[in-house]
Amino acid sequence: MVQPRRPKGQPAGGEFAARDRSESTASLPAAVTTAVTYEERPWEPTVPLDALPVSTRDRITRPYGAAVTPRIADLQLTLPGDLADAVQNAQQQLLRFDTEVGSITAPFASILLRSESASSSQIENLTSGARAIAEAELGERIDGNAPLIVGNVRAMEAALNVAHDLNQDAIIAMHRELLERTDPAIVGRYRTEQVWIGGGNLTNYSPHGADFIPPHHTRVEAALDDMIDYSLRPSAIPLASIAVAHAQFETIHPFPDGNGRTGRALVQAALRRSGLTRSVTVPISAGILQQRDRYFDALGSFRRGDYGPIVEVFADGAVLAVVNGRQLVRDIQSTRGAWEEKMQGIRSDAVARRIADLAVEHPVLNSRLIQDRLPQSGRAIFTAIDTLVQRDILVQGNSKQRNRIWVAREIIANLDAFADRSRRT
Repeated sequence: MVQPRRPKGQPAGGEFAARDRSESTASLPAAVTTAVTYEERPWEPTVPLDALPVSTRDRITRPYGAAVTPRIADLQLTLPGDLADAVQNAQQQLLRFDTEVGSITAPFASILLRSESASSSQIENLTSGARAIAEAELGERIDGNAPLIVGNVRAMEAALNVAHDLNQDAIIAMHRELLERTDPAIVGRYRTEQVWIGGGNLTNYSPHGADFIPPHHTRVEAALDDMIDYSLRPSAIPLASIAVAHAQFETIHPFPDGNGRTGRALVQAALRRSGLTRSVTVPISAGILQQRDRYFDALGSFRRGDYGPIVEVFADGAVLAVVNGRQLVRDIQSTRGAWEEKMQGIRSDAVARRIADLAVEHPVLNSRLIQDRLPQSGRAIFTAIDTLVQRDILVQGNSKQRNRIWVAREIIANLDAFADRSRRT
């Protein structure tokens, strides 16, 4: 398994002073708190040895060291004062953003959920434009990364649906939603073999020399039980606990693929379960994406026993996500205001206005989607679409006579601008 390429990231701080320093101390605890240990495991080569150089044959027939995750169910977090302040500030930002955006009538819950899913996928180098993602949601695009990102949207939705009922079945269900349509052979269960991350050419044949070797597959279920127990325990600093649970999940690495995206879906479930979000999905992956190098380095620090860096990444990531999310909300509200100017003279209950509202949530439309959402005749819908095209709110997105699509270009531009800001380092 090849570790994703990691561009250089940058740290970020909070906007406002924190008010509470609960569960804080002057320094981090001893660096063995979350440190993995390693156990020796035999390796059975999976390739014919006579096809390999002699030096390689010798190395890949030796035992290897697989990680053993520590028990964290009873872990008590202690943070230094400045980090405790950053976490409290980030939590306040999350609560404020959720309240502000949750009170807006526009469908920002869906918009932000998709933005979070796209950003989480970008962390794994799965990048696609907003239009391609919207087309994939309609089934109009089946190639490239866009369908994988749509799978991530479904995983996020599944996570939010079971936010208050976290268990191993729920985790498997999230992973199924993520990959069932693109890699069905690996869903519905945990991995049944050893996996490894990064390393040189030798790792094409064995885990020897890998950057990190997660636990043997026989340890996955017990390790996840422990992580779930920790995740369900109330915390005075929930964002810090969410960061630790996420790092533990990534260390366990329970699936052959999709661990990062599933783990970040679990973050959204935990934010909802903790009460830090109630109405919308804060695109925290967009904040992590801006410090991607720090994120991967922090996972390494966590495995060496220091959970401070991953907590810091999440605190900074939450604030970055709120800043970027607020800009996206402003951009879309500005676009919708400009549309109002273009729709002067159209009745408030007209089908055209209802389709314009739908285009904010779904910036690529086809007649099937519109008819599913609006109980109108086909003739009324096409007349309304023609009106929106004439007023430069929608444009036809293809030249087909049948299966036509229409695109809200300005909303697409708002979403792509959000993605560009998320990638900026």
